[in-house]
Amino acid sequence: QVQLVESGGGLVQAGDSLRLSCAASGRTFSSYRMGWFRQAPGKERELVAYITSGGNTYYVDSVKGRLTISRDNANHTVYLQMNSLKPEDTAVYYCAARGPGKLRFDLWGQGTQVTVSS
Repeated sequence: QVQLVESGGGLVQAGDSLRLSCAASGRTFSSYRMGWFRQAPGKERELVAYITSGGNTYYVDSVKGRLTISRDNANHTVYLQMNSLKPEDTAVYYCAARGPGKLRFDLWGQGTQVTVSS
């Protein structure tokens, strides 16, 4: 089973960039669909982006053109490059994994805080 540990969050100003990393343990990382979710105070957790085992990507409309998800299967790591950050991007960001044959993301990291000041 894959275990996930996020890093790279922090406090930045609007317009700045951050790169989040998610290190995964387990030998079957390359077969998992990997995603980034976020949860802002008082709001529900939302899917931000995911990348399939084949490298196809999906982004929620609000981050298209600013955030990029990528994966390095050799190093068992998934990244979220965040550019042109906005205050509304402030949230706890979670890495998640969905194994082969699973219908939903069911493996989660502990989360990393991203705060964007105006």
